[in-house]
Parts: sequence; C-alpha cells; structure tokens
Amino acid sequence: MKPTIDYIEKKFDEFNRMCFNGELPKVPVRLSNAKTFMGKLVWKVVRRPDGKVEKLDYHLRINTRIDLPEPEIEDVILHEMIHYYIELKDLRDTSAHGEIFKSIMNAINVKFGRHITVRHKNTDEQAEQLQDKRRRWHVVALVTISDGRFGLKVLPRIKQSIIAYYNGMISSNTVTKVDFFLTDNPFFNRYPNSSVLRAHFIEREVVERELKGAYTITCDGTRVVVNTK
Repeated sequence: MKPTIDYIEKKFDEFNRMCFNGELPKVPVRLSNAKTFMGKLVWKVVRRPDGKVEKLDYHLRINTRIDLPEPEIEDVILHEMIHYYIELKDLRDTSAHGEIFKSIMNAINVKFGRHITVRHKNTDEQAEQLQDKRRRWHVVALVTISDGRFGLKVLPRIKQSIIAYYNGMISSNTVTKVDFFLTDNPFFNRYPNSSVLRAHFIEREVVERELKGAYTITCDGTRVVVNTK
C-alpha cells in the first residue's frame, strides 16, 4: 500500500499513545517520491541571540514511491518517531542510530511485536519500483575487456567527453574495444553519468537485451558520428 497523509497522522497518534506515552507533539507530514529514503525526520536549526541552538519546524517525510506491506509502513513511521523522541528530549546518542536509538527500537520490537530496523532493506521488486522509469537519451559506452568481460559506462552527451573516454580507455592494455550507443532506454537511468575512466561490469545477455534498437555511434578518437540509419 501507499500511505496517505491521513493514514500516517492516524498511525502517528496511535503509536504515540501506545509507545511514547503520548509525549510527542503533533508533527506535519509530507509525502515524498525520493529514491534515497523510506522515511525522514526533518527540522530547522537556528541560533538564538544568547548563542544557544534551537531546533524548529519538525516535519515527517514518508516515501510513497513504492508499495510496501502495511506492517513495513508502520515500522517506517515508528522508526522516524524514535528519531523525533530522541531529538525532542535532546538525548545525546552515540550516532544517528546509536545505543539510545537501538535501545528504544529493541524495546518497542519486543513489547509490541514490531520489526523496526536501523535500515530498511528493499526486496528486489521494491528496488525495481525505486528505479527512474523516465525516458531520456544516454550515450552508453560498451567496453570489451581482454579476458572476455564487458564494462558499461554512461557518458555525458558531449563530443569531447566521448572522445576523451575513448582515447583513455582504448589506451589501456586490458581494453580491446570500445563501442558507443545512443539510447533512451530507462534501464540506463540507474548508472551515474560522468566522464570518469571506469566501467561497470555487465553480463553480455543484459547488454544485448537493453541496447537492442539503440543507435550506434562511431568514434575514432578524433570525431564522433551518430548513425541514425
């Protein structure tokens, strides 16, 4: 399920009474489409005229990018509520998920049969949902290694970057060939876009499947030509 703000607020009130003795003030809830977190407690830090630091404007962000079973959503909410409790009480923990956090987490898990964890681990299906599915054009370099393996690199769509990558990689004793392709396959959104002289190892069958229908690009070290026919 993908939680709504009303659902999260209802669960916040329920867990506040059940696990925190009603000590947590209401906090604004915002829904997120981020790829990097399932839940996050956010606040603003200001320095008062007397030099003391004050934390203001707490709000809770819960990710709705992927479908989670309801118990997992509840555990994400509880996870962030533990952070909220620690911050409000100004408790000095050993780290972001230090001894105090783990002590409260373990106590709730044991007492209420929860499965709160320090870090949420996505299933393969959930990880797939986090992938960016938007179509955008990529220049993809396919590097053939002398031992038969293949490397893949997504490059900026800039002539100088393509030429520099080609010349840098082909000069290596372990690289036998560098081919370039232009594709809008969302599969390649998962790879970082840069000119760094490295490549991610990839299976041949994956390469052949994901680059099917892509335009080829000719690069001889001095010029770049996109073959659109």
